[in-house]
Amino acid sequence: MRIFSGIQPTGALHIGNYLGAVRQWLSRQAEHECLFCVVDLHALTQPQNPEEFRQATLQKVIELLAAGLNPEKCTIFIQSHVREHTELAWILNTLTPIGELERMTQYKNKSQKNPENINAGLFDYPVLMAADILMYKIEAVPVGQDQAQHLELTRTLAKKFNSRFGNTFIEPKTLLSSEGAKIMSLQDPAKKMSKSDPQNTVIGLFEETDSIKEKIMAAVTDTGKEIKYDLKRKPGVSNLLTIYSLFSEQPMETLEKRFKSKGYASFKKSLGELLSEKLEPMRKKKKEIETREVYVKEILRQGATHARALAQSTMEEVRDKVGLLNLN
Repeated sequence: MRIFSGIQPTGALHIGNYLGAVRQWLSRQAEHECLFCVVDLHALTQPQNPEEFRQATLQKVIELLAAGLNPEKCTIFIQSHVREHTELAWILNTLTPIGELERMTQYKNKSQKNPENINAGLFDYPVLMAADILMYKIEAVPVGQDQAQHLELTRTLAKKFNSRFGNTFIEPKTLLSSEGAKIMSLQDPAKKMSKSDPQNTVIGLFEETDSIKEKIMAAVTDTGKEIKYDLKRKPGVSNLLTIYSLFSEQPMETLEKRFKSKGYASFKKSLGELLSEKLEPMRKKKKEIETREVYVKEILRQGATHARALAQSTMEEVRDKVGLLNLN
């Protein structure tokens, strides 16, 4: 299959991003034709400092490489380096009912969270996302539950375009992660772990060992002493057990038995040590890649070249079908 996924450049990767998205990418890059994109245009829906934004975009690529993306097995590129994305988004806009965008949950949530920054880009975000995907004749997209509604719109727009102009786009399948798609905040297990939340609620993917252990020891648990997976009664412990299970690749039942007669402190100490051990190779690799900026930019040049070739082919077909004048 040809697979596409994108990630915004802002905010450092945390373990929730890794378990919910990036780890899927690593397993799929060996089996499928994968295109992974840093979606910098999407990030412009929030105010950005230009110089910091440029650095954050490059840093995100470094983080993805350090986490295990292999440019010999996948295509890594920056969204704005392929201008056809915005051209296709405009054409898809002419097929998108306003009502479809008004019902988008993420738009409602972000508008409520930042009422002073309700811009047209935020409203139109799902159409650009649809263009990102449809551009490359993608067969499947790994997404979190929070993006599933946007992928539903992508399929709707593919169907509408095909119905009006002839068979052009594939209606991509949704690849939802069955586990780890929703790692919760260390301080509020009712909320998803988020890059924009306070630092004590998040474990960064490249965080130093001492900091990881301190945050795990300070993580919210629950009343009682039993270490058991129970989302309703023990959301804090359940979140930590999920993290432990996914990083150790041990079933939840095995961990419950292992820590049955031990307290929270012993369990947290063990989890802190596990995370430190598992994340150390990525932290070292990131430091090494940060010294090789020329290498990283060459990966992006090659990625953009490949992505542009695919995008230009699609847009030639789209322009012809919608009736745009070609002077050749």
